[in-house]
Amino acid sequence: MNIKVSVVIIAKNAQSTLADTLQSLAPFAEVILYLNDSTDESKSVGEKFNNVTVIEGTFEGFGPTKNRAASYATNEWVLSLDSDEIIPIALQEEISALTLQDPNTLYLLKRDNYFLGRHIKHSGWGNDRLIRLYNRNVHQFHDKMVHESIAQTDISLVVELQSSFQHNAVQDINQFLQKVMKYSDLAAKDKKTCFFLVVLLKANFAFFKTYLLQLGFMDGWRGFVIAISNFNGKFFRYTKRYINCKKK
Repeated sequence: MNIKVSVVIIAKNAQSTLADTLQSLAPFAEVILYLNDSTDESKSVGEKFNNVTVIEGTFEGFGPTKNRAASYATNEWVLSLDSDEIIPIALQEEISALTLQDPNTLYLLKRDNYFLGRHIKHSGWGNDRLIRLYNRNVHQFHDKMVHESIAQTDISLVVELQSSFQHNAVQDINQFLQKVMKYSDLAAKDKKTCFFLVVLLKANFAFFKTYLLQLGFMDGWRGFVIAISNFNGKFFRYTKRYINCKKK
């Protein structure tokens, strides 16, 4: 199997998960690994795989950086992947069987999220579907700093694939703290929140939504941790926006 789709990955200090990700991509003819400011062994890991091209560049936000990374692909069709995601054999075979004739088609993939080795089925993680396979001549990511997604046109056609892929979302509890710091910084740029009540309402609703509305309590202590992390993410994101407002 030699899949003529370019897999594009942006990563920073991803050596702990990168090898497993790249091993799952052996059937793909080309993998673009775009590293931004990595100080670990991610580059060395990538260079061990014959189908991987390592590019080093800057991080300009998730959307713009993913678009820049995709520009290095030699194939029109791109599978966007993160450095902690794995493509199982069933999905490899399903992608290989696609004709990929209509550039206006976007392919929706189900992502199974894992927290310290356990598949999370609730907490907002259980019904996770993302457009990840697209023709880069027609589609690209929105220019969003965080929560990036593929921009659709009036004639875009979304087709859902049957097989899912695996996301090793949390291997270390500290990842939640790191994500809160990084994402809240990015999401706070150029935006303001001028009422502190908004900060409190957004944060508390994030916990309520995750733990109760999205049945996080059914995921045990992991669901509670995810809800607390979502609370912290909203709290610090909107607090930083509040501070930005007070500076004006």
